Amino acid sequence: QVQLEESGPGLVKPSQTLSLTCTVSGGSVTTTNYAWDWIRHTPEKGLEWMGAISTRGITYYSPSLKSRTSIARDTSENQFTLQLSSVTPEDTAVYYCVGGVAYECWGKGTLVTVST
Repeated sequence: QVQLEESGPGLVKPSQTLSLTCTVSGGSVTTTNYAWDWIRHTPEKGLEWMGAISTRGITYYSPSLKSRTSIARDTSENQFTLQLSSVTPEDTAVYYCVGGVAYECWGKGTLVTVST
């Protein structure tokens, strides 16, 4: 069974870059037909898909976040990462890493607060 776990700082200052890592266990980031996504949740907007990386390493981004978002993977560590630049308090959210053929595997989520 694939399990995902997010890790990274819980507090980021405005204008800085938010960086999160998702560690995959029980599966591989190179599993055929899998995609690895980042999704965030806020009470105001609900769930927001941010982007994904395919098993071939191709990245896809939400048009609204594309200019600030970068997703990458480390096949040797079986991890994939999220970087969101120039953050503002509006980027405060619970961030989830998600994997599978159809979003069936979710991490527990990690709260990231953007504040001075």
